[in-house]
Amino acid sequence: MGMSRRQFLQGGGLAAAGIALGSSPGQANADAPVTRIKGLTATTTICPFCAVGCGLLVHTKNGKVINIEGDPKHPINQGALCSKGSSLFQIANNERRLQKVMYRAPGSATFEEKSWDWALSRIAMRMKETRDKSFKASELNKKDNREYVVNRTDGMAFFGGAGLDNEECYLWSKFARAMGVGQLEHQARL
Repeated sequence: MGMSRRQFLQGGGLAAAGIALGSSPGQANADAPVTRIKGLTATTTICPFCAVGCGLLVHTKNGKVINIEGDPKHPINQGALCSKGSSLFQIANNERRLQKVMYRAPGSATFEEKSWDWALSRIAMRMKETRDKSFKASELNKKDNREYVVNRTDGMAFFGGAGLDNEECYLWSKFARAMGVGQLEHQARL
C-alpha cells in the first residue's frame, strides 16, 4: 500500500493531536518542580565561583539548604548553571566542611581548635610582621640612577574572589593599598 507525503503528514498530525488530547496535564511526579520545592523558602542569590554573576534560587527549610538551582528569571544565566555552580548544594551540605578554626602549629602533626578572635588577631599580627620586614620606602631606579618613593611591600599579595560585590571589592582594594600591597589579583583572571 502506497502512502503519499500529504497522507503521511495528515496521519502524523492526527496521531499527535490524539496523544495531546488523551494525556491529562498536571499529574505530579518525582521531577515536578512544584512538588519538589513545595513549602520551602526561596531566596535569590549570586553564585560565588566566578565573575559572571549567575543567579541562583536557594530553597531552605528551617535554616537548612534543601535545594539550589539556577534562577530562570536572572538576566545572565536564565536558569542555567555551569558545573561549579551546579555543585553548590554539595558545598552547603557537606559533613566534612569545616565550621571552626583549626590550627596546626609549625612542626606539629595534629590540628587544634581555636577561636575566631584568636585567628583574626594572629592573622593581623602576621600581616604586620610581614609588612614591617618587607616594606620599602624608596627604591633606586637603574635607568636614571635616582631614588624614588615607592612605599610598598613586596612580601604580601592580595587575591580577591567573585563572591565580593562592588562595594566589598572597593574596600578590599583600599585596604590592600593602605597596607602598601601592590600585587592585587582576582580569581576571574586566573
